[in-house]
Amino acid sequence: MKISIVVSDLSGGGSVRAFLLAQTLQKISYEVEVIGFLFGQELYANPPRGIPVVSIPGKNYPEFFGSAKQLLQKIDGDIIYAVKPKPTSFGVSLLKKFTGSRPLLLDMDDWELSWYGGFEWKYNPGIKQLYRDIFKQNGALKFPDHPLYIQWMESLVNRANGVTIDTQFLQDRFGGAYLPNGKDTVMFDPGKYNAEVSRKRYGLENYRILMFPGAPRPHKGVEDVLTALDILNQEDLRLVIVGGSPYDDYDNQLIQKWGRWIIKLPKCPVEVMPEIVTAAHVVVVPQRDSIIARAQFPLKLTDGMAMAKPVLSTRVGDIPDILGETGYLVDPGCPEQIAEQIQLIFADLQQAEARGRKAREICVEKYSLETMASTLAGVISRL
Repeated sequence: MKISIVVSDLSGGGSVRAFLLAQTLQKISYEVEVIGFLFGQELYANPPRGIPVVSIPGKNYPEFFGSAKQLLQKIDGDIIYAVKPKPTSFGVSLLKKFTGSRPLLLDMDDWELSWYGGFEWKYNPGIKQLYRDIFKQNGALKFPDHPLYIQWMESLVNRANGVTIDTQFLQDRFGGAYLPNGKDTVMFDPGKYNAEVSRKRYGLENYRILMFPGAPRPHKGVEDVLTALDILNQEDLRLVIVGGSPYDDYDNQLIQKWGRWIIKLPKCPVEVMPEIVTAAHVVVVPQRDSIIARAQFPLKLTDGMAMAKPVLSTRVGDIPDILGETGYLVDPGCPEQIAEQIQLIFADLQQAEARGRKAREICVEKYSLETMASTLAGVISRL
């Protein structure tokens, strides 16, 4: 049986979750294919080996209808699996469901409206503004995933034959089966790597490394870690950022202000990430308390947990439940507490590493691809 995973924008962050779902489905012997629009110049993330990807150039309305027609012709799976309740994924998939009589699953790993203000967001234009939004060349409503259209898509979530979500926030709001952002714990196995060798390979051997293995954005709290490093003012501490943000110049803003503490490594294939993460002494996931963060399961948590690293994070959303007693938790937006925990970790690094090993045990038990596969097999069996 073949499953078509439909992604709203392969040049955006949603593709990471899509690739994770594809790996999970392969674990239970499904043929998979990731299909989606490409609104940017290149893929946001490199797909894991063995995951076929088909991209269709993304365009705004009215040209989007032609792009959607091309995408519909490419969807040939026995089951359709839409990632995110957006017109460019769920909307197109609903059309295929009704015209092709195929079951449809919907996955949500974010609350999409949270990026626009969440419960506070409303679209109440005047007549002139509505005209401009519809007919002007760059009118807001010409963008296929305008929040108004996302709001409409959320009202149709019950039209899916099954829903998967990755946080308690999303489950409370939309229901569905809990499917966390797991990790390939066979690939991410600290026993296969040597931390000292990795540090030398990436020029990190002279530093104590805090690592943020993802794309910095304001709600992710990287600024709080950098402020903590200012407070500590210890020359051998560094924050390593892997990949960086493709969305804007936020990375450059951080470097301009805190360049003395930052080492930036380029984006790399997922197969290389375990070797990079093993170079860290501590993985930091300093989420700030926002509606965006509360609706997310940060992928970086399982990067650190799978590689048996001490994880320093914040009491936001599901993070305390995910880490349990194995992590180091502080209040969100508190650089002083982050500084204290960094000192505590390096004062007894052996104890911190022991916590990291317990974190890996939890990751293997609850957040491995095998655990995800068992849950997803149950969802599919009910279709």
